[in-house]
Amino acid sequence: MREQYRSAVLDEKDLAAAPMDQFARWFADAVAGGLHEPNAMVVSTATPQGGPSARTVLLKHFDADGFVFYTNYGSRKGRELAANPQVALLFPWHRIARQIIVTGTASRIDRAETVAYFRTRPHGSQLGAWASAQSSVIGSREELTSRYEQLAARYPEGTEVPVPEDWGGYRVAPGTAEFWQGHENRLHDRLRYVRGEAGSGWCVERLCP
Repeated sequence: MREQYRSAVLDEKDLAAAPMDQFARWFADAVAGGLHEPNAMVVSTATPQGGPSARTVLLKHFDADGFVFYTNYGSRKGRELAANPQVALLFPWHRIARQIIVTGTASRIDRAETVAYFRTRPHGSQLGAWASAQSSVIGSREELTSRYEQLAARYPEGTEVPVPEDWGGYRVAPGTAEFWQGHENRLHDRLRYVRGEAGSGWCVERLCP
């Protein structure tokens, strides 16, 4: 079940000066390459006791300040981020033999940004944010669909659904960002951006595969 990766060499001189600019380049490649949901990323957090926790979520926005995703603040990830904002993101782009690993700090985005994004969501997704108390135990599927149906009757298509108070976005500000390019014989390229002392820009280090 092994595959030989045949890719162009990833050289330091070809990298963008900042990791978010390099991410933009590779994300555009992933989209152009026809990857299914290239914005899917594994978000890893930790419990207050240090236990690992991971799940796949969709990246909804990125800019020079970091990566934005949305969730229920009372969910498992929300509770863990409240106790420990350190987070890791993984973009596993197997089809093009690339992956990106980011470590950084998550913080809640402002409410206005959350509301603006919520208004762009499909009506059904807006109702779903109310129907699901994410990560809590529920008795049955029927209980969940019953909640949804009650909400659909209260807020029919075309009416404005209020934004739940316990739902919103996080922005992950990167501290490191590793760009991995697969090659033959496991001689992969691994180039990692590391933030300099006192915010003095970024340096790049090459890691053994």
